Amino acid sequence: MNYDLNKLSQAQQKTSTLAGLKKLLQLIAHEKKILLLALLAILTNSSLNLLGPLVIGHTIDTYVQHKDYSGVIHNATILLCMYLLALFTSYSQTKLMGSVSQRMLFTLRNSIFNKLQQLPVGFFNQNKAGDLISRVNNDTDKLNQFFSQSLMQFIGNISIMVGAGVFLLLIKFELGVATLAPAVLILVLTLVLSPWIKRKNAQNLKSVGGMSSEIQESLHNFKVIIAFNRRDYFRKRFETANRDNYKTAIGSGLANNVFIPVYGLFASIAQLIVLAFGIYLITIGQFSIGLLVSYLSYSTNFYNPLRQLAALWTNFQLAMAGWDRISQILSLETDLPVMENGISEQNAALLEFRNVHFGYNDDQEILHNISFKLEQGKTYALVGPTGGGKTTTASLIARLYDPSKGLVMLDGRDIRTYSLEERTQKIGFILQEPFLFTGTVKDNILYGNDLYKDHSNEQLEKVIIDANLGSLLAIFESGLETQVLSSGDSISLGQKQLIAFMRAVLRNPQILILDEATANIDTITEQLLSDILNKLPDTTTRVIIAHRLNTIENADEIFFVNSGEVSRAGSLNDAMDMLLQGKRVS
Repeated sequence: MNYDLNKLSQAQQKTSTLAGLKKLLQLIAHEKKILLLALLAILTNSSLNLLGPLVIGHTIDTYVQHKDYSGVIHNATILLCMYLLALFTSYSQTKLMGSVSQRMLFTLRNSIFNKLQQLPVGFFNQNKAGDLISRVNNDTDKLNQFFSQSLMQFIGNISIMVGAGVFLLLIKFELGVATLAPAVLILVLTLVLSPWIKRKNAQNLKSVGGMSSEIQESLHNFKVIIAFNRRDYFRKRFETANRDNYKTAIGSGLANNVFIPVYGLFASIAQLIVLAFGIYLITIGQFSIGLLVSYLSYSTNFYNPLRQLAALWTNFQLAMAGWDRISQILSLETDLPVMENGISEQNAALLEFRNVHFGYNDDQEILHNISFKLEQGKTYALVGPTGGGKTTTASLIARLYDPSKGLVMLDGRDIRTYSLEERTQKIGFILQEPFLFTGTVKDNILYGNDLYKDHSNEQLEKVIIDANLGSLLAIFESGLETQVLSSGDSISLGQKQLIAFMRAVLRNPQILILDEATANIDTITEQLLSDILNKLPDTTTRVIIAHRLNTIENADEIFFVNSGEVSRAGSLNDAMDMLLQGKRVS
């Protein structure tokens, strides 16, 4: 399955703004009450601001022209109270929407991270970690900024515009039509340019993700960069990514600000129309000075929000571009679903490959029509030249991937019918480069193992000793409390493999897969591991992938894996001959 987020089909990449907004609002559907309160506050605020010009115009015509200063003071007091109440409602809606946006941000980031946890290994092979981090952090923050700062301003400005437009038409219909005419041209321009703006913002967000990927890769491989003195190589790569981000940022910046001067021009034209037409109406006795002042104010109330909407609209387009990138992840489904449990076969092998074909993509098949069986309690070795398919075969055993054709059977059942918990309990996998979390040796040993999560250090040490793992724990200076950093700087790669070994063995799996698990440890420690493997329960099946043939000399059966085919190798000497011949051929 194609999980490359940068190569999704056009239909997946491009969703309409309305459809995207509907999906987004579903995330905050549970906040309806608070959203309604915030909406009530902003509508109250807009109404109070709209009543102001009417009161001012009435004051001019009724009190100022007749020099009735008591009336002026009375109306001024009313205006002060109205504006103070508007200030309170504005603060209330800001506070309410700030809390909603933060909860939405929390929910959204949780949703993305939980979705990432559900996706298979293939997804992470096809997408860079830096880009995923950018989607979780940067893109969600764009949405947060829109909801906390822009959404209610957006609604408030629209309500003020609508109200101002209504007052303009009610006070003097002919003048109102002339005043609002430029707004029609603005609407057309907005509809035409919005897709272009959204596309520019999407390109910028993509380039930000690309730059994050470059930074993440450079920092992750900094030791290699120093060792080979290739700072220039990564400097050039970063410079390319940074230049691309610069170009897209310039493009999105121009797109985001294109409306502001245009809206300002149309607003000025509208003001000129009001002044010219209004003065003409006054001269023929169909208008008053107070109404002209009110009209100018309502015209300003209509076009100023429109100019603010230009900035808010670009924020909205940026938020929608971020949401498109986020929703691409949220819409993905794993290609490793759990199937309904079928009929279990009796007296079946512990694990069986039946005519298995597999390729990481549709263009190239890695394994071709593989069939073999693993019996309970035996030790199997997979040998072969590099790139022959050993790790791929082991990954299919652990169901990190599914075959493109054929079946993998576990205990007489299709492996796809086992839940994630059942499968990981039955199969342990020690990777060639094990990943550890920042914490202690104890934290990493107990990762994913609820059986011992409440054990004290003394109780866990006893469990480790009973499992014949005490000699491995003794290698760590502070025992279970030895500090581990995810970067691996606190312990050696060999020690990381020992922790991964203890973590897998303590789960007591039926099948234990070791993918070059002894590649980075010394000969003495390797012998310790060999002794521990020999002392595992008789029911444990061991699958060992190794290039050093001395690690598999006691295997019950050896499989030779090369060019996508798996064949029985017979004795150790036969395996060595096949390995040498395979290397010569390759």
